[in-house]
Order: sequence, then C-alpha cells, then structure tokens
Amino acid sequence: MSTAEETAGQDAQPWAEVTPDAARRLLVAAVEAFAERGYHATTTRDIAGRAGMSPAALYIHYKTKEELLHRISRIGHEKALEILRTAARREGSATERLADAVSSFVRWHARGRTTARVVQYELDSLGPDARAEIVALRRLVDAEVRAVIEEGVAAGEFDVPDVRGTTLAVLSLCIDVARWFNVEGPRTPEEVGALYADLVLRMVGARTDTTRGQGAAQR
Repeated sequence: MSTAEETAGQDAQPWAEVTPDAARRLLVAAVEAFAERGYHATTTRDIAGRAGMSPAALYIHYKTKEELLHRISRIGHEKALEILRTAARREGSATERLADAVSSFVRWHARGRTTARVVQYELDSLGPDARAEIVALRRLVDAEVRAVIEEGVAAGEFDVPDVRGTTLAVLSLCIDVARWFNVEGPRTPEEVGALYADLVLRMVGARTDTTRGQGAAQR
C-alpha cells in the first residue's frame, strides 16, 4: 500500500483536497519524510527529492517546510474530527456511540499510521499561530468524546468520577495506536478498533453487557 493510499484512510481519492497534483505529491513526500526522519531532521531537499522535483519547485507551492507540516496537520485533524463527530452524534445510546467513536478513531490511526504519527506527534514543531489553530481543532476533538461520556454519566450508563481526565485517557489510548501498529502484525485495524472499544467501555464502567459481548464477538 502506498503512503498516499495508506494516509488517506478510506478516501476514494487520497488527499483530493490538495491541488494541483504537484502540491499533492509534495505533501505525500513530506508525510513520508517527517514520519521517517522527524520534522527537524527533514530538509526541503529531502521532500522535493522524494516527490521527484527540484527544491525550487517546492517553493512554488509551499513557502516553507512549516507550511507543509501545518497543512498536513490541519487536514489530518479535520479528518479525525469528522470521524469522531459522525460517530459521536449518530443515533443510539451513549454506550453505543462511544464504542463506535473509539473504534472508528482507532481504525483511522491504524490504517493511516504514517500520517497519524506526523499529525499527532509533531505539534510542537509548528510556530505559534499554526500551533494555536491545531490546538483549537484538538479541543474540538476532545469536546466530542467528553460530551458522549458526560451524556453516558447523566443517563446512568457510565460511572466516571473524572470526565475530563477520562477523556484524556481515552484519546491518548486511541492516538498511541499510530505509534505501534504494524500492518504485518497479528491484528487488523478492525480488530484493534473492536478491542479498544471494549477496553474503553470497561474504563468508563459501561453498564451494558450486550455491547461488551458484541465487541468480543468481533475479535
């Protein structure tokens, strides 16, 4: 699977929002380089070379290396937010929606692990303005998960003394999948998603045994 295919999850046209094609190729090359070498160790020459272009060609589309990281991070966070929001706001109980949100979020981090590593772990490489924009998107991600947990507590489905702390723990658990997931490992993204959904329901003290059984059956 190519990085373009992997990092876009299930999109029919990976990174379709990035145009023209040269800009898209540079962005995919930057994802590869940042994930492999780290942002600070990567040069614009590295990125251009991976894209089959000259360093001068890169500056036609991106003024700086940071602009590339900012765009990758913004698109990645927007996709992650969309995935969580869709799952968290669908019909169903808080238990069902939290399980769906966690499973979907984990699958995204497993399937798009290369992009996810850059999106989730290079935040501090951004300048103040770009970082502030991404932090705002992260807060929206946090809010989606926190709202479902709060609804579950209010409905008597969850037993969570510290909603804010539990939300942080849930998101950290999901995000870390990008760090360790191996496509050649023993579990598929779907299996890991089901496992983590079950683990999170146990974390929040979900009172519905049926949902836990469904998660176990998927494994």
